[in-house]
Amino acid sequence: MKKRDLIIYNVVTILFSLMLLAGAITYFVKYEMTSEMFTSLGVPVEIIYPMAIAKILGIFAIWVIKNRIIKTLAYLGFALDFTFAIIAHLNAGDGGVIGPVIPLVLLIISYVLYRKKVQALN
Repeated sequence: MKKRDLIIYNVVTILFSLMLLAGAITYFVKYEMTSEMFTSLGVPVEIIYPMAIAKILGIFAIWVIKNRIIKTLAYLGFALDFTFAIIAHLNAGDGGVIGPVIPLVLLIISYVLYRKKVQALN
């Protein structure tokens, strides 16, 4: 893997991780605001805390866990989360669709470069 690609991977993955971490913290700190948003999207509020914990665990898996399957599952989980968020925003018609699109793009870049890094190691 080229040094340039490794730098891009690290920068993109850090930005992606910070966005997710900020979202997870918001779920805990501003629960009322988050529950109103989830309700307006038609999503049950009971999943707010589990989603926050899953986001934190997913970030941990991407940065710390060495098992490729677990890392790939973390990326998959985030991809599903953002895809469903995009669908929910489109369905609600609230104009908030750009919110999940940005981290989805970062996720795709991060995953493509992660796979490139793995292939370079083999």
